[in-house]
Amino acid sequence: MPHIAFYKPYGTVSQFTPEAGHRPLAAFGLPRGVYPAGRLDADSEGLLILTSDGRFQHLVADPSHKKEKTYWAQVDRLITEEALASLRAGVTLSDGPTRPCRARLLDEPDLPPRAPPVRFRRTVPTSWAELIITEGRNRQVRRMLAHVGFPVLRLVRRAVGAVTLDGLEPGRWRELTPEEVRSFSK
Repeated sequence: MPHIAFYKPYGTVSQFTPEAGHRPLAAFGLPRGVYPAGRLDADSEGLLILTSDGRFQHLVADPSHKKEKTYWAQVDRLITEEALASLRAGVTLSDGPTRPCRARLLDEPDLPPRAPPVRFRRTVPTSWAELIITEGRNRQVRRMLAHVGFPVLRLVRRAVGAVTLDGLEPGRWRELTPEEVRSFSK
């Protein structure tokens, strides 16, 4: 039963059928019968776990299991400690308060370039933040950062639990190790 770590590129939807001109997962040669455990919107990139096992899919994606999801976000302007402290405490979005999360300033990470590249404005600096959340609402990280005044320019899911993007390039995938699969049962 395959469990897959996939580096979803920007502009790809988290489904196997095309939608509104975006590439579907079917374009990447993934094994038959696997489905996403959770979602990433087309404007986000990074780790997507796919599986053919419904129980495993539940362990990965259901917020009741509180699996940590690590995101790296490039934002407009230099993010402040005050904004990071608000995120750590939890913010109230239109669908209610978020759980407290871990948030910190991040040095610019070594990531593959995004295609198309993030817009560049000479007069507006950017910065990177790492957020580690244990829930997964629709566009949650983007909404949290916008709520504290720092719109997201690029969003990369770096990890889900113990599974990371290490060794993967956009559009590539690998099978999870037995240790990674077991880590979701803990």
